[in-house]
Amino acid sequence: MTDSVLNVVLGLVASAISAGLGWLAQALRRRRKVERVRTFFGLPAGGECLIVVNRHPASANAKSVSRNDVYALMELAALVKECGAQAELVAHDDVRQGLGNKAEFCIGGPSSNERTAAHLASWLPGVGYAQAPDGHVPIVTVGTEEYRYASETDPTGGHSFVLLARLHPTPDSRPAFLIAGQTAVANQAAVRYLVANHRTLARRYAQAGTFALVLKVVNPKAYGPDVVELAADVTTAALQRTPAPATA
Repeated sequence: MTDSVLNVVLGLVASAISAGLGWLAQALRRRRKVERVRTFFGLPAGGECLIVVNRHPASANAKSVSRNDVYALMELAALVKECGAQAELVAHDDVRQGLGNKAEFCIGGPSSNERTAAHLASWLPGVGYAQAPDGHVPIVTVGTEEYRYASETDPTGGHSFVLLARLHPTPDSRPAFLIAGQTAVANQAAVRYLVANHRTLARRYAQAGTFALVLKVVNPKAYGPDVVELAADVTTAALQRTPAPATA
């Protein structure tokens, strides 16, 4: 074998080794990324989770689900599949198990989801959903703060609010995520925010941390669920029971 041929062969071998190492490094980075996602959401490969489905609050049919809530469920199902886990869809009034055995995603406010109402009462006593004067969209209250819905007929296009919370009772338990919006569009917006910002949330609150955020969905008439702002981190106030008003 001449020197020139040997140099070509050595170059090809070196290129193959370099490409193999590059592929391995990329694979390891992808695996670490997926493992971080699995840890944050409590979704190990082959594991199971609950997706608790609310009812359409304006429908007479107890099994009816809003179109935007269906979209939110589809996005959660895609996340679960990406983690290599399996999702079980359960109606909000059919769940009869405790918190922490499986990861859980609970969609809808307490008026349309009994499971959400139970989680709020047990774990986030500082959060309330008060009846609005018009009798339709509830006012989200956290401690002494109120978050009021603005109709899409408003010149600004209106806005709505949604509570996004992660409950993690013990280090060994699986987390439960609450997505409790004033509207179905707000629910879908919160799911998108959660999926897009989970790495930031994991760094801020740790992999096993509890948090409660109020998100503002801006001008849903024009932008749908795509424009979302963080209105407030209400974790401290949400975990504390609001004192009852003093009686005369």
